Order: sequence, then C-alpha cells, then structure tokens
Amino acid sequence: MNIVREDIDALNARLKVVVSPEDYKGKVDDVLQKYRKTANIPGFRSGKIPMGMVKKQYGKGVLSDELNKVVNESLQKFISENKIEILGNPIPSEGGEFKGDFEKPEEFEFNYEIGLVPEFKVALTAKSKFNYYKVKVDKKLIDKQIEDLRRRYGKLVSADSVSEKDMILAQFVELNADDSINEDGILHSSTISMEFVEDKKTSKELLGKKVGDKVVVDPAKVSKGGKDTAAMLGISEEELDDISDKFQMTITEIKEMEMAELNAELYEKLFGKDAVKDEKELRERIAKDLDGMFDNDSDKMLTRSVYDSLIEKTKFELPDAFMKRWIKLSNEKEISDEQIETEYDGYSKGLRWQLIQGKIFKDNDIKLEQEEVVAYTKGLLVSNYAQYGMPAPDDKELTASAMQVLQNQEEANRVYDMLGEQKLTRFFKETVKLNEKEISYDDFVEMASK
Repeated sequence: MNIVREDIDALNARLKVVVSPEDYKGKVDDVLQKYRKTANIPGFRSGKIPMGMVKKQYGKGVLSDELNKVVNESLQKFISENKIEILGNPIPSEGGEFKGDFEKPEEFEFNYEIGLVPEFKVALTAKSKFNYYKVKVDKKLIDKQIEDLRRRYGKLVSADSVSEKDMILAQFVELNADDSINEDGILHSSTISMEFVEDKKTSKELLGKKVGDKVVVDPAKVSKGGKDTAAMLGISEEELDDISDKFQMTITEIKEMEMAELNAELYEKLFGKDAVKDEKELRERIAKDLDGMFDNDSDKMLTRSVYDSLIEKTKFELPDAFMKRWIKLSNEKEISDEQIETEYDGYSKGLRWQLIQGKIFKDNDIKLEQEEVVAYTKGLLVSNYAQYGMPAPDDKELTASAMQVLQNQEEANRVYDMLGEQKLTRFFKETVKLNEKEISYDDFVEMASK
C-alpha cells in the first residue's frame, strides 16, 4: 500500500492511494472461500462448488468491497499517523481518476481530495473587554416572585363578579350575522382566563360581569388563537375558517385565586422543614435563588457576546468548494447545488465556531474527562428529581442511571455540549476583562431576547 500526499494549496490536498495485489488478494480469497461453503447454486452440493464458478459469480463484488475497506482503513491510518487535521472526510477526486481493471485485477489507484483545517489565531486575549450584565434583584422583583408563589400554591374559590385575573367558566353558542342563535352552530362549554384576554375592549366588557350574564364575543379575542381557540370551542383547528366570529358567551361560574398565606406551612412546601422561618428569611432566600438563576442567564449572554465577537474577528478561510462537494456526497438524502448554496453560509458559520471552540480547548488544554461527564450527568438527574419534588436515589443507582443516559448517543452529545459550554464560559470569565453592569429585570429580558 502506498499513499502519496499532494498539496494543492493551504486548504486543499490530494491523496493518491496505490493498492497492490498483496494488499487485497488474501482478504478477497478468504471471503470467496466462505462464499464457497455457504453459497447455494443449483446442481452443486453446498461446499463443493468449483472456485472458478464462485469467482465468476461473486468475485467482482467481493473485490470491490474489500478494496473499499482496505482503502478507507489505510486513509484513516495515514491521516492519523501523519497528524493531518482535516474537515469532513476524504472524498473521491472530481472526475474519479481511478485506475485498475476488475477483469484482470492487479494494481489499483484511487485519488481522493481532502479539506485541511486552516491555521489561525483566536482573537481573544486578556485585553478583550466584554459587558457582563447582572439583574438587579430589587424589592419589586422579590414582591413579584412572592406573589407568583402565593398564586401557585393558592386555591380557586367562587367569586361574585369578574376581575382582571379570574377564570371564567362559560357556555359558547355560535351566532348568525344578525346576532340570532345559529341552530346548527357550535354549542360548547369551556373556560377562559382573564389574564390572557389581550383585547382591551373585550376585557373591559367582561370586567364586573356576574354569573348568568351574557356577552357577545369573538372567540379569537378570548383565547390565544389557533389550537387554543379550537380547543375552547371543541372543534379542530381546520374548522376555524368556517365558523362565525360572533359567539354568545353565557357565564356559568367565576373562579378567583385565593392566595396562599405566608406561613410555616407554605415555607415548608417551598423549601423544606425549618429552612425558612418568616417573611424576612423568605425574601432573603428568594433574593439568593434569583441571583443564582440570573447568574446562569448572565453567563449565557456573555458567551453569546464572545461568540459574536470571535466569529467576526477571528479571520480564516475555509475550503468552500471542497466542503460543498463533501456536504453533497455525505448527505443521506439527495440535496441540490442550489440548496447547498442557500444554506452554506449558515453551515459555514457553524463550522467556523466549531473550529474556534476546538482551538480554544486545544490551546488551553481544556478537556472533558469521563469522570466529570458522569458527575455532570448525575447533577442533571438530581435537578430533574428536585423539579418534580422527588428525592434523588443513592449514589450507586444515580451513577447507573447516568451511565444509561450516556449510552444514548443523542443524549450523550447533549451532555457533552452542555458541559463543554460551561467550561468555555468559565474560560471566558477567567480570560477577558468583564465590565459588570447591573440592569433591571425588564431590560435584561429585552436584551436577552434580541
């Protein structure tokens, strides 16, 4: 086996693979011997088929398969031993450039193209400056969180009239254009929440209404639209286009939320026994929890800012023509040149980020060790148990569960990505200069959503 590398430019190279009979003949003969033992050819007993007939029937296919295996294994070994950093995988040279005769097999020659990883420097130093936004956890934010908790642990009770946050149980009857009842129309009972009625005119009309009152409404204006409107009326989403925009809504019941009291019972439900004793400690605990939650969001915003900066400032070229051919040849489904051109910018941006991230990891010896991957997965599982109010199992069972998660390739990739991003963020925070800025929650949400 002889492999020769020919550099075309800094980003592209060719690999010429010359395969001699000694590289493949033994493997081909072994496979054909197995075929001879198992093949079923009329007129011959199993295992007694003449080798010439076996070669005639299966020889070319076996030779092709074994050549493919030998060449692929040799290419991977050559690339690994010579520490060639490539993008994607080797692909046959355009036009084929194959030499060899399957009728009289001797020496074969295959030619491949490879795309090379570009050399570049990451545009990030200790002098790089980035804003680090933190949410100001003030009285207003804590008050809102306490109200949300009291509402979540409260209970629904009957109310005399409709107010801004009540739930209304009502019967909906479809009307004709003249406001008369459509005898063949929709009749359905459902609920609406006043908090989700965004149309001001409709909301104003419903406020103060009592059980038994009738109001003509547009169903779309007392729901979130689409599936929600269809579910409210007991029909499919496809039927919405054929219904009236006038329905008589008869209020049958009004429910308001009776907020949970701030007492020991609520504190224990929220945080466990004796963790919080009074409202002062509750406010302190909420402030601490919000700080921790927003720190994660602040880290994500920082990582996004650094990402945008690195993509813009880290300059290097990619072997675009090679990558487009590789995408087309490696795609499981047929993909057109036009589609590749349309989507290539997005693909290229993603690839550039992978290369930048990989270089940061390599240059700074950042690794994802198996032990810490398992520990991180166990932490995710513990969080899931806590989310559903369940105690985590003992360490042995937790470790077994984590290992089971990591056996699923898709889940394992997700865990590695999450841990990798966490390490990357930590590196950014330790490397660049952070200009810490405290902003309101509303401003933070607006900035994060951009």
